[in-house]
Amino acid sequence: MKAGFWVAPEGSDTPLAILPIGGVDLSPRQGRDGLRFLATSDAAALVARCPRVADLLPRLADALDRQTATAPGLIFDLGRLGEEEMRLVADVLGEGEVAATVALPDGVVAQIQESVMAGLWRVRFTDAGGRLVADYAEVSAVPQAVRRAAAMTLPDLEIATPPDGAMNVLPVLAEIRDAVLSRRPGDPPRTISLTLLPMTPEDLDFLQASLGTGPVRLVSRGYGNCRAQATAINGVWSIQFTNSMDTVLLDTIEIGDVPEVVSAAEEDFRDSAERLREIHEAYFV
Repeated sequence: MKAGFWVAPEGSDTPLAILPIGGVDLSPRQGRDGLRFLATSDAAALVARCPRVADLLPRLADALDRQTATAPGLIFDLGRLGEEEMRLVADVLGEGEVAATVALPDGVVAQIQESVMAGLWRVRFTDAGGRLVADYAEVSAVPQAVRRAAAMTLPDLEIATPPDGAMNVLPVLAEIRDAVLSRRPGDPPRTISLTLLPMTPEDLDFLQASLGTGPVRLVSRGYGNCRAQATAINGVWSIQFTNSMDTVLLDTIEIGDVPEVVSAAEEDFRDSAERLREIHEAYFV
């Protein structure tokens, strides 16, 4: 697989309704204290054995300096690095606030982890058998795999007859459908707060069944605990904010591009470039 690139199977003339991701733990892992490790004598010896990593870091910093929030991702293939080099890269990148899992055609799954430097991501693809097929670093607001998978969903929402006990789901579905059909590139997101609406369990079940489950799931710890799940409808996201006990505090539907809560901002790139250069100068020069 070419790094950062995948397409729908040949002959497909409709968007893919990819099966939901099931049983995947998306909670960001406890990040390694990479900087503390880099200050040790063992790390100094490791750095000396990994000149290709020392060469990679300035190139990543330069990419962060020139990247914008709307530009395509800049990709750096890690697949040719050795085991020691990969361990050193992992220590430098660390694990940031956002993680994602993306289901792709033919059983391919992308596991994505933001680094401690916002806008710099680690993206790993595995095939249906769990074998690693691509591994790269990407400088972008949101990795390309997320955007492409989210775009390969259905262009319209079909509204069926709700079950007995449903009260308010039809107006909500009509509002979502109107927002989907009227949305244009660059439009600000439109948010519907389910928390503030009187919705019965039948309403919520029918809403979920109507929207379906899409191929992208993200979590963020940057603005409290947040889960963002793509639905099967293009541009429609289910976003939930929870507390430390995983109780839902705010339940929303957002119609728009990939939610901003999981995206790097313009200023993040410059801050991350500066931080990465400081790491390079302190431990690799």
